[in-house]
Amino acid sequence: MNGVHDYAVRVDWTGNRGTGTSHYKAYGREHVISPAGRASAEKEPIRGSSDPTFHGDNDRWNPEELLLAALSQCHLLSYLHVAARNGVTVTAYTDAPIGTMKQVAGGGGHFTSVTLRPRVTIADPDQVDFAQSLHAEAARECFIASSVNFPVGHEPVTVAG
Repeated sequence: MNGVHDYAVRVDWTGNRGTGTSHYKAYGREHVISPAGRASAEKEPIRGSSDPTFHGDNDRWNPEELLLAALSQCHLLSYLHVAARNGVTVTAYTDAPIGTMKQVAGGGGHFTSVTLRPRVTIADPDQVDFAQSLHAEAARECFIASSVNFPVGHEPVTVAG
């Protein structure tokens, strides 16, 4: 399954309050992320904004949260694949990732780290240690984590249930 895969989304700014970007506080940061190039009744749009620190709407997703979500989703999907490939039956998986972003002089910034904290429940109590070890393999296979320039740590907990 080698190859190049292209992805596209559509982002529409919806925060023009009548005067556009005439002033830093004059415009809203609201936007909508949708599938690009196709109508999809099944794919709900994501309602986004900036972080409230940057005059955004706290009731909407911000790009920093979406980056955490993308890293968490990628690890989840990679882990489930690795578990199935290795005969481990996962019955539940939840994650509460955290990340740190540092602002720099001049208005920019960057993430300095993200830590994924998956809690995995498996069917066989004899496979807990093995299932725990599979997180390293899943981390290597995650496309998103392989694409960022900051460390993505892992603090997994695996239990049988």
